Amino acid sequence: MKYSLRQLEVFLATAFHENLTRAAESLAMSQSAASSALRDLENQFGIQLFDRVGKRLQLNELGQSIRPRAQALMEQAEGLELALGRQHASGNLKVGATLSIGNYLAVEIMARYMREQNGARVKLEVANTSSIVQRVLNFELDIGLIEGEAHHPELDMLPWREDNLVVFCAPDHPWAGRPWLTDTDLLEAQWIIREPGSGTRQHFEWAMHGLFPQLQIMLELQHTEAIKRAVEAGLGIGCLSAITLVEAFERGSLVPLPVPHRDFRRRFYFALQRNKFRSTGIEHWLRLCREQGQKSGGGHPRN
Repeated sequence: MKYSLRQLEVFLATAFHENLTRAAESLAMSQSAASSALRDLENQFGIQLFDRVGKRLQLNELGQSIRPRAQALMEQAEGLELALGRQHASGNLKVGATLSIGNYLAVEIMARYMREQNGARVKLEVANTSSIVQRVLNFELDIGLIEGEAHHPELDMLPWREDNLVVFCAPDHPWAGRPWLTDTDLLEAQWIIREPGSGTRQHFEWAMHGLFPQLQIMLELQHTEAIKRAVEAGLGIGCLSAITLVEAFERGSLVPLPVPHRDFRRRFYFALQRNKFRSTGIEHWLRLCREQGQKSGGGHPRN
């Protein structure tokens, strides 16, 4: 074999950091050793994997085509090392979740995973859909749990569970208790909604097709709790996932506003890098997520 796993480690670290010094530091190597490993890999095959752009080392077309295969090979090697060491084959996981999922669903799944996979750790990152998708594509996360749809040739989108968005207001809002809202009402409302790039915002725009450009958007906020507090304060009406509003509706601090003629149904998805090796741990995580969705019924009444 003309290449070593160490050479592939240096290649992948350099692709991630786009800098040989930072790549060497991440691998606890000297810069000269990392440079030698990368140079030997390229020389053995008479190829070049990076283009120098200013101070950055950027993957060229060949490097981009090789990267997912090298990543998959390294992950399989790590799995073999764990198995040979008689440790848990599932290992640790890096999971990304959008805000609604991360704050209201993922922690319970994470706790169960760590109980069932003795010694395994889960690193949970919470961000909006576009950020999670980009990190999955870049092999920085093992799996993404997202609210919006994403399309990319290197991305596998697997359906997970059903969800609804719900329009809501404060209990003392003039519309509280209304049997339904019309399109005229929706255009008159002052809206407090999620920011562009979030799955909730994406589906809200879809549900409001034909109206969205004319809506009066008062605030765009990144956090569901901030939106709920702003609506409670009477600044406008909001629209969020049903899973984020259960407790507020039970307390009576917020009330739903039915909009039956608009389709607020949507689906949560698993986002996976198509070229990434799916370890036992990833498969176990997927199974736990699906079991949780089945247990909860996987959805909510239509808005």
